[in-house]
Amino acid sequence: KLTSLALQPVITPELVQGRVHLKCSYSPRFPEPPVQYRVLWSRLSSPGKREQLHHETTPQSFSYVEMDGANLRLGDTVFCSVTAFRRGSPEQQSLPEDSKGFYAGIKFLPESLEIAEDGKEHVLTVLSTVPIGCPGQDDSCKITLQLSTEHLGSQVPGPPDIALSACQVDLVPEPCSGSSCAAATVTVTAVTDFAQDGNRGSRISAEPVAPRDLLWKAYTPRDVKVTVRDLPTGNCYSFTDPHIITFDGWRYDNYKIGTFLLCRSESRPFEVHVRQWDCGGHRSATACNCGVAAQ
Repeated sequence: KLTSLALQPVITPELVQGRVHLKCSYSPRFPEPPVQYRVLWSRLSSPGKREQLHHETTPQSFSYVEMDGANLRLGDTVFCSVTAFRRGSPEQQSLPEDSKGFYAGIKFLPESLEIAEDGKEHVLTVLSTVPIGCPGQDDSCKITLQLSTEHLGSQVPGPPDIALSACQVDLVPEPCSGSSCAAATVTVTAVTDFAQDGNRGSRISAEPVAPRDLLWKAYTPRDVKVTVRDLPTGNCYSFTDPHIITFDGWRYDNYKIGTFLLCRSESRPFEVHVRQWDCGGHRSATACNCGVAAQ
């Protein structure tokens, strides 16, 4: 009986004559020739449901299927299922063995982000799990992705809660290793808006720019969800004949006339200068704010 041969089918991407193919490889731990293999290719059509794409019977320990953009498209999660049987007695067959699902397309790592309004940069990796073909074999062999950001669930349009270090990234082909055949990085930072607006959701979208390859033309990668955690904003004051309250609540007065450094950040190029003039006349020496400059 061929009950369980431990075929361990695995899907890997390959370029065959410049076109993207998926290869299902399998091999019994103890080969018993002559053996035939029945390979069934399928894709995830909805959660928990698979749609059959292609099947073949072969003596080889591998099977190929082309990503043609019609039957098999970018964004699909693909499986191969392999059954072995002895030639001449197809009724004696092993139990079918499934590969892990192979996601063909653009992946963002991490798939979602939770960041705070603290100025820190967070690295987002954009990678292609399939090789990038070069139609025409010209010098500019790459896929360019246009990146954009927007609010989630906000009725009133406003400035985004996140900023990216680049509006476009180029995916330049490299030998496939792990789950990546091309990769680029971009940094994401939460916009410090000085508003107590609670935790808000944004998303990062990517879209291929004018791809020549038909496979990429109708493809829109999945969005990345970004949650921006609100941080309390510090306040300091200088008012009337200047009473000053610092960020940590310390209070004092400054009756002097002149230009003063009111505030300076030690972590970034930011400072505020204030100018005070005599507003008390002859009776009392009183200074008032008359100008402010911020860098």
